[in-house]
Parts: sequence; C-alpha cells; structure tokens
Amino acid sequence: MTFIALDVGNTRLKWAMYDSPREDAALLSQGAVFLENIDRLADGDWKTLPPATRMMGCIVAGDALRRRVDEQLELWDLTPSWVVPSASEAGLHNGYDHPTRLGADRWAAMIGALARMRSQTAGHSPRPLVVVMVGTAVTVEAIDAQGHFLGGFILPGHGIMLRALESGTAGLRVPTGEVREFPTNTSDALTSGGTFAIAGAVERMAQHVRARCGDEPLCYMTGGAGWKMAPSMSAPFELVEGLIFDGLRRIAAQRFSAD
Repeated sequence: MTFIALDVGNTRLKWAMYDSPREDAALLSQGAVFLENIDRLADGDWKTLPPATRMMGCIVAGDALRRRVDEQLELWDLTPSWVVPSASEAGLHNGYDHPTRLGADRWAAMIGALARMRSQTAGHSPRPLVVVMVGTAVTVEAIDAQGHFLGGFILPGHGIMLRALESGTAGLRVPTGEVREFPTNTSDALTSGGTFAIAGAVERMAQHVRARCGDEPLCYMTGGAGWKMAPSMSAPFELVEGLIFDGLRRIAAQRFSAD
C-alpha cells in the first residue's frame, strides 16, 4: 500500500513516496517542483513511480492550486486527502482561536514534532516544544508537554524581508550578503538583520515557553531555509528535515488504520 505525502507551500510543492502510510514507513522516492511546474508532475516526476494507493497532503496556497494538484493525482486511482486543522488530532490539541484557520503546514509540522519529542523522551518526562519552520514565511510555535498548542509567531522569511526593504527604501537593491556580528556594508547589514530577527523571535518564544511551562523547551527547526539559520542560532535546537512529512505520516497512520 504505497503512500504519497504532499507539502504544497508558497513557492514549491514537495513530495515523498513511502511504502505504506505508517510512521515507520520506508522512503521510496522524493522530490520538489516550483508551483508553476505542478501541471507537469503526472507526465514527469510521478510517471515512473509505483502507483500510489493512499495520499495525504497539506496546502497553504488556496483552492485553485489544490485543484491543479488533484488533477495530477488522477494518474492514480486514489481519493485525495488534504489536512484541515481541527480541535485535536494525533495527540495535538489546537489552541488557535479559530482552529480551522491555522495553516495546515503548521498543524502537520507540530504533529510531527510532538511525535518526535515523545519518542525522544520515552521513559522520561515529556518536554514542551518550540517548533520553527523557515521558508517563504517563518513560523515559531509553542506546545506544552501535554501536547497543547499554545500559540505561535508568523514573520516574513529572508526573501520577503529583503523585497519589502527594496520596495520601500531607496537605494537598497543590493546583492545578498553574509551574516556578520558587526556588518560594515549594506548587503551584510540586510542579511544579518533578517537572520537575527528570526533568531530573536525563536529566542523570545523559548523564553515565553520556559516561563509558562516551567521547563526548558526542546526546539526543532525545519523548512527549506532552515540550514541558513543554523549557524546564527544561540539557543540549542535540532534541525529536522521533513518535519511536515513526519506529521503527515502520523496523521495518515491514524486515519487509514482501519484499512
């Protein structure tokens, strides 16, 4: 029973195929395409894959894009299953004011993070979490040790910050620079400012969680640009590739368990 997981973000569609919809499933293949190339998937990247029998995905880009993805999934005889955040799923309790308005990618990543924490602390007391996704946008989530999502920050990613400054400030169309403690040119000043803004948001959320939960949180970082942040983080963290896919597999394991 092959299973394909989809993470459709603001810039790219990322996919991973596994041998089953289980948390411990073996990875068979994976890839990514920019959103403008989605309509080529069935005749391109997916054409040589084994037929998928189950699918689970999260999407942040709206119904029109989801329909385009659904058309590509017609390559296989399956019913698309898209994650919609709810009040509770897979052990995670949703503290958002309007639970269904929480981003599906954030929900899936937090479910994956919660499962990872519980596995790592098995036999010991569970720990609160700070979950960071670094992509087109950056999200910084807080989860207590019992699995309650407390809330989270959303801030622009590196690219959005730079474009906003370029469009709103004269004379700032400069190449991407390096992260420096004391930047002495405009390129480095812009790159360093954006990087330390994100790092500061993570550190502030860790402070909030520490005060709220009375315990040091574990911090997981994921996302396509997570590696860019790694050298600039002062707080301990674990860089986890594919945290959204971990969450999608956990959701799928529960939803498809009766099959």
